[in-house]
Amino acid sequence: MATQEDAAEENLERLNENLARVEELSQRLIKALSVRQPAKAALNAPSQELFAKAAASYWSEMLENPGKIYEQQLEYWGKSVRHFMEAQQMVLQGEPPEDAETEDPLAGDKRFSNPLWDRHPYFKYIKDQYAINKHAIEQAVAELDDLEPVEKRRLEYFSQQIIDMMSPTNFLGTNPDALERAVETEGESLVQGLENLVADLEANQGEMVVRLADESAFELGENIATTPGEVVYRNEMMELIQYSPATDEVYETPLVIFPPWINKFYILDLKAKNSLIKWITEQGYTLFVVSWVNPDVSYADTGMEDYIEKGYLTAIEEVKAITGQNRINVVGYCIAGTTLALTLSLLKKRGDKSVKSATFFTALTDFEDQGEFTPFLQDDFIDGIEEEVADQGILRAFIMARTFSFLRSNDLIYTPAVRSYMMGETPPAFDLLYWNGDGANLPGRMVVQYLRGLCQQNRFAEEGYELMGETLHVKDVDVPVMSVSCQSDHIAAWKDCYRGVQKMGSKNKVFVVSESGHIAGIVNPPAKNKYGHYINDDLNMPADEWLENADFHEGSWWPRWEAWLRRRSGKKVPARAPGDSEHPPLEPAPGSYVRRKASS
Repeated sequence: MATQEDAAEENLERLNENLARVEELSQRLIKALSVRQPAKAALNAPSQELFAKAAASYWSEMLENPGKIYEQQLEYWGKSVRHFMEAQQMVLQGEPPEDAETEDPLAGDKRFSNPLWDRHPYFKYIKDQYAINKHAIEQAVAELDDLEPVEKRRLEYFSQQIIDMMSPTNFLGTNPDALERAVETEGESLVQGLENLVADLEANQGEMVVRLADESAFELGENIATTPGEVVYRNEMMELIQYSPATDEVYETPLVIFPPWINKFYILDLKAKNSLIKWITEQGYTLFVVSWVNPDVSYADTGMEDYIEKGYLTAIEEVKAITGQNRINVVGYCIAGTTLALTLSLLKKRGDKSVKSATFFTALTDFEDQGEFTPFLQDDFIDGIEEEVADQGILRAFIMARTFSFLRSNDLIYTPAVRSYMMGETPPAFDLLYWNGDGANLPGRMVVQYLRGLCQQNRFAEEGYELMGETLHVKDVDVPVMSVSCQSDHIAAWKDCYRGVQKMGSKNKVFVVSESGHIAGIVNPPAKNKYGHYINDDLNMPADEWLENADFHEGSWWPRWEAWLRRRSGKKVPARAPGDSEHPPLEPAPGSYVRRKASS
């Protein structure tokens, strides 16, 4: 039977082991931070001009309407004092006083699901005061009346970032879940959390990018991106993958998918049950997919014209050569859809009819409304990006990943950080999150062209975008078009996608709004019967009216799209094996380019 001395000796031994681990981790932490090359300061926050304008607006309001300002302050002070008194009574009585405020402004917020937030005087007081502070900031920003709409939108965004960052759940001393876990594990969770933190810093050259998934759980070509195929062409911009046929016969017109180069193409081939790539081959199509290179500094001068010339135009010609067809069908996803529209305009100018039809997945061609990216598409941030790429040659992957993550900071930054660094948990083995963390660098020249000419100046939808010796315009897109957007997409809002499609010159246009967001609305296999979609043939209506009059259909849009594509894909021919005598298979799918990490 163990004695108290034995238990004490065991605890001391465990403590010494943890201390030794902490010392080793501290040395690794210092080493990891020593190699950090931070992004330009301008990318971390808006210019001081925005806050100066907000302060001036607040001061002006105070001079013109001091009563309202005093009323807000008195409300804030009164709530703070009342909650302090309630906390004191709760300490004495062991429960909230009967006359305490019962409405919980944070009800439903999963961060505050631990019962201690409502039962323990200390945690309840902290939670209630956070709710009061949160409301005070939101109210103050909402009532600034003399700011320009863009400035107001930016201030709302950045004030919300402050609110999210200052949540008591983000700090060990005010997070009951983390404290309970530390007690249960005798501090082991905190040591493991430090291990996770150091590992993340080491993996990202000293930048704190929270891992969202267990990277050791996935291997490309083994348990993710497994649809069989071959790389049949490669140049400095892309690998062209031809997927093996899954049917004895295929439609004669081949299909090429151009995925975004911000992330890797295998979002369309995560696993067999939700792989759009696999599903397309099973419907009887000869499918090609472009896998973009992950650029390093040698690509600094690579521009949109290089993506079009060595990516789109080359892929189209190689697919025509391999299949013996004069015309093909194409798909563009996100930024690759935007660039596909540029390419179609260029082909129109050149009199090239190689493309029979085009499908757009969550693709913007009209940037009149910059949506949730408004805070990042103003001159102070774009100037910062220009400085960054001038210095680095590329826009490093972590900057783009951080920008996207802050649009959903609680879900993609703070909650994962708490679980990993405070709770000591291993990130989940979740394929979608693994893909989300597998980012890519962006060439400096291309980034500036895209952000200035398309996003900020909206030239493609307005006066025209000068590229490759032509003035390109969205109205030049005149091939049959199907555009699939997503109802809750925070990257390419469906109304903005709709506005761009309205401006296209095609006489045959189909617009679809899928339920869910930028990824789930696209990766929506029919077998799941999860998200439905909206259809309305009248594209002359304003967006809200279009949706109000649209027909809702249960289930995935995939079969609807396939039926539309089938009518533009010709007769059936014997299935084609990947490549030909002029294009021998270079290596199996998913190829080499997709394996290049942004840090390499």
